[in-house]
Order: sequence, then C-alpha cells, then structure tokens
Amino acid sequence: MEAVPGASPGTRDLAARRGEIRGLLREHGAVLLRGFAPGDVDGFDGVVRTLGGLPLGYAERSSPRSTIKGNVYTSTDYPPAEEIFLHNENSYQAAWPLTLFFYCVSPPDTQGSTPLADTRRVLAAIDPDVREEFAARGWMVVRNFSEGFGVPWQQAFNTEDRAAVEAYCARGGMTAEWTPGGLRTRARREAVHRHPVTGEQVWFNHMTFFHVTTLKPDVCAALREMYAEDDLPTNTYYGDGAPVPDDVVAHIRGCYRAQWRRFDWQRDDVLVVDNMLAAHAREPFTGPRRIAVAMTEPSDGPVEQG
Repeated sequence: MEAVPGASPGTRDLAARRGEIRGLLREHGAVLLRGFAPGDVDGFDGVVRTLGGLPLGYAERSSPRSTIKGNVYTSTDYPPAEEIFLHNENSYQAAWPLTLFFYCVSPPDTQGSTPLADTRRVLAAIDPDVREEFAARGWMVVRNFSEGFGVPWQQAFNTEDRAAVEAYCARGGMTAEWTPGGLRTRARREAVHRHPVTGEQVWFNHMTFFHVTTLKPDVCAALREMYAEDDLPTNTYYGDGAPVPDDVVAHIRGCYRAQWRRFDWQRDDVLVVDNMLAAHAREPFTGPRRIAVAMTEPSDGPVEQG
C-alpha cells in the first residue's frame, strides 16, 4: 500500500493527481489518501467519482450492509468482536468491481483496521501443486439461502420474484434450485485470473473465505454437525464439485496471512483498493468504527489462464 498525503481539501487536487494515484494503485494494489478531507459522505462520493467513476450497486450479496446514500454503503454489518477474513469483493460472481473505496467516517478506539494482502504474492506463496490444481479445476461455491440464517435470498438478489432470481443466475453462470428451505445456488469460477490492466496473474476467488473451515472452529464444528455437506449455508469445492481437503484450505489461509499488511484508520482517510491486486479484511474492534464503502469500474476480467 502506498500513502499519498493531501495538500488541499476537496477533489481538485485529486483530479490533478488522478494519473499519479491510479499508477500507484496498479503498482502497489492500494493507495491511502490522508489529508484530502472529504468531510462527509457527499465529499467521499466526489472522491469516488473523480478517481473511479460512477459508484456501482451491490448485487448478489453475501453479507449484510446498509445503504448510507445512493450507492455508498456501510462496510459489512458484522459483530465488532469478530474478524472478517481476507477476500476480494464479489470474486464469487461472474463480474466484479475493479476498484474499491473505503472512507473512515469514525475511527475505532482499538484495532479495526482494514488489512490488505497482495494477491500476486499470495499466488506465488501457494504450493505449486495446489496452485496448479486450482488453475486446472477452478473452484465452486454452493450457497443455501434459508430463513433465519444468513442473508435471505430476497435481500441477496434485491427481489422477491423467483423468476428474476432464476434469470439473474442464468446470466451469471449459476444454477438455481428451489429447496424446501429456500434456495440453493451453485457457481463454478476460475481461481487464477489475469489482471485486465497489468496482465499479472492473481489469486482471485472466494474459495478460502467461503470454506466452512475458515469460520471459528466451534462454529465450523457446529455447522458440520447441524447440516449435511450439501446443505451448509456456504461452502466451497474444486470446480468439479469434489471436496477441497481441510489442510489445503489451511495452507492457503496461511499464505494470505503471511501477506497481511495493516494500518490504523484516521478520520477522513480514504483507502483506494485495486480489487484484483489486493484482498482486504477487517480486524475486530472497539469503539464507534464507521467505514463507508463504494465500488466502481465493473470488470469480468479475461478468462485466459497459463
């Protein structure tokens, strides 16, 4: 991550330095803007539009969020005592935002950073046999939407129309199956991608994040006792549906954590993240942490591997 101190408030200085900032973003994967003083969510929206373009809506949700204004959202509404593991936004979907923006409205009292990990380095750290296995087979996510657990399908897909959900899934290369408990979706995705601008290979997927063993051990054990494998709220597999051994997932988690980089939030900080070059996470925290999030530049990326 590269830190860029601001010389003046507002977006005029940012507009003049847009090329510089985006160049640093492609080199380092993330840029911290400190001292540009967006001041409020409207100012943040101006920063987003200046550097990234129109903010995108949030579809096919996997976590609860609240809309602050327009297409600016809260970061994941998740208990403050819990960690959110490293991931790339919407990498389980057929298309994803290329650029993410985080704005510190209120910093936490303790911890609460947004750690980052360079996905180029994560890919290089993974055992070559494991890496080649996923490059060849891809990965699969299975999600079960049921009442009382996780995000309801109506909220995830922003509709109560089952036909609209089926059409969305078909467009995105997913299968949709209505079950007695609700909805089950399956999607096969690539695990290794090439960045559409830099051409570099990156480890870009939700395989580790969605795997049941990435949950706290007691939660993982309870879910495995409560549900059959295919009925788990969320789980991941090789692209052909075969189980991924727990020790393989643990190895990849270790590769992510070895690249973990953090900083402490200050009020009015804006963090710009290349969503394909850097995974992000959230530390547990205390105090009134409030981070606004926006996404720009839809990209489905090239599928060429090798």
